[in-house]
Amino acid sequence: MQVSTHVYRADPGWDRQPPREWDSENTLLLVFAEAGRSAGWVPGVLAELAGAFPASAIMGCSTAGEIRDDKLHDQSLVLALMRFEHSRLRLVNEAIPAMEASGGVGEKVAGRLAGPGLRAVFTLTDGLRLNGSAYVAGIGRILGSGVVVTGGMAADGERFQDTWVLVDGEPRAGMVSACGLYGDRVVVSHGSRGGWDQLGIDRRVTRAENNVLYSLDDRPALALYKEYLGEMAAELPGSALLFPLAIKDAGAGDMVVRTVLAVDEQTQSITFAGDVPEGATVCLMRANFERLIDAAGQAVDMLEPDDGGLCVAISCVGRRMVLGVRAEEELEAVLESLPAGTPLVGFYSYGEISPVAGVGCSLHNQTMTLTLFQER
Repeated sequence: MQVSTHVYRADPGWDRQPPREWDSENTLLLVFAEAGRSAGWVPGVLAELAGAFPASAIMGCSTAGEIRDDKLHDQSLVLALMRFEHSRLRLVNEAIPAMEASGGVGEKVAGRLAGPGLRAVFTLTDGLRLNGSAYVAGIGRILGSGVVVTGGMAADGERFQDTWVLVDGEPRAGMVSACGLYGDRVVVSHGSRGGWDQLGIDRRVTRAENNVLYSLDDRPALALYKEYLGEMAAELPGSALLFPLAIKDAGAGDMVVRTVLAVDEQTQSITFAGDVPEGATVCLMRANFERLIDAAGQAVDMLEPDDGGLCVAISCVGRRMVLGVRAEEELEAVLESLPAGTPLVGFYSYGEISPVAGVGCSLHNQTMTLTLFQER
């Protein structure tokens, strides 16, 4: 397995040219770029990559910040190439007809990828038009827990207006992309950690429909959230990233965190990136700077590192907002914990996809989630 990472900026361009001679059916390109599709250079560079690597599987998405090693980039494009020697790849794309169809989209993706030798799936999705937990549940219904599924949801900085996924060389909204990795030599391991502290008391979800929360303890959910946010309530939904919701009995063997995508003043409801089960016990969370950074490094402990490979880090935009100028410290914590020389790429997201507690794949929010690709 060969790995190469690169950064592109409108000026001066590539830090070094991607190796076009690596183009093959066993080559996977991961592209993470700034959200603005209207930026003149973004679609041009994406089209250039598609033309330069016609045989390769190319997938990517918009971000709230691009990661390469211990550096956080904005208004850039980060590229990673993996050329496998003994493993096969299959890339599929599916449209999202409606939020309510998210589970069915997951089933379609999994059905197209299912087959002999499937070891792992890496997926990138639209960050605003998909119910992430329903999507991964759909994948799980088809593939079961024997296939590692990881990935993330595209982002649009702190704007929450428009996200895209790379499809056939073009940035497109309302899409998901997934790559299956096949063969007994490919090894994909994963880790995910949060590091948030509880704020206030436990509360019960008294009314919810899928990923829309209407009431907590029989009180309007949005009104209750605003009490905690105080003056920051005027900055919703972005300010809610600083106070995610933790589901304590999510049925996945561990606490699962949900982040806010939208609010509705008329119904006093909050829409989350994934389902919030009615009857669940939940609590608001708040940041602890040192714990967030330490948790990022601890996510590496869940991996199965060996020599070589590529680590993909997907961290939540809320973590970046909280950490501010200290955001690169969580990247440093990850890189220092990885085997020396392991390249690190990734992005800040609206949702992270990774197995939890060894019982199948889940959608996470406000975590540092790692995927380590290796071939042995």
